[in-house]
Amino acid sequence: MLPVILAGAAFLTVAMGFTGIPRELAAWIGTLGLSPLQLLAALTVFFVVLGCFLDGISVVVLTTSVILPMVQQAGLDLIWFGIYLVLVVEMSQITPPVGFNLFVLQGMTGHNIFKVAWMAMPFFLLMILATVLIVLFPGLALWLPQTMLSG
Repeated sequence: MLPVILAGAAFLTVAMGFTGIPRELAAWIGTLGLSPLQLLAALTVFFVVLGCFLDGISVVVLTTSVILPMVQQAGLDLIWFGIYLVLVVEMSQITPPVGFNLFVLQGMTGHNIFKVAWMAMPFFLLMILATVLIVLFPGLALWLPQTMLSG
């Protein structure tokens, strides 16, 4: 079952790349003229929705080139944004209907996908909390990188 899902995800990634849907959506977000906080909220929703249909690497590869100029223009730290991006993309991987990690868990446990999605809900909520915390307190995400730079 897992190889079929991987093949389907690869096909969907190629199709999305050719259609340019993620790129156009990201460009559309850029035209809205949002504040940094609004931009992060929009990007969070954007990445979670894309993660429902694409695997994490594909989401990052298809959208980063369009989103990065917006992030730089908003004045966000790029290291912080990388940490935020990993957190949000991983959060999107446990969202139904095609959250890739849900299928991995289903294969490991043998439970039906609805039960796996329901059982993953607390982790999704914790990741939302973590995202809110690093947005409100960027130092939480930047403490270790800053420690490594000053050492």
